[in-house]
Amino acid sequence: MNQTDPSVYLIPALIGLAVGIFMIAAVWKVFTKAGRPGWAAIIPIYNVYVQLKIVGRPGWWLILFIIPFVNVIMALIVSIDLAKSFGKGAGFGVVGLFLFGIVGYPMLGFGSATYRGPAAA
Repeated sequence: MNQTDPSVYLIPALIGLAVGIFMIAAVWKVFTKAGRPGWAAIIPIYNVYVQLKIVGRPGWWLILFIIPFVNVIMALIVSIDLAKSFGKGAGFGVVGLFLFGIVGYPMLGFGSATYRGPAAA
């Protein structure tokens, strides 16, 4: 019988945990730069609501994130709006935040980007 040593899962689990903590810190910093509470980054559903408020979209858009396929379009729109709210272009919103958020959110949070107000307002 072929048995796998459970310790082979330890390294990927630790890497995943480190990446998760790093992303929480990055989104926390983005929220605080926008004048919102950083702890909102760790509250499921509420963090999407706060992000909608940061970009200037109405709170009822949260309902649209429940609808399959529509949620992907909504996430793309909010990513573009978030990039514009921090003075970046739509390309950064699509590539940096929507496709490669693991790179884009730390660039917004820890970089020199400053919040310029809601892009959709």
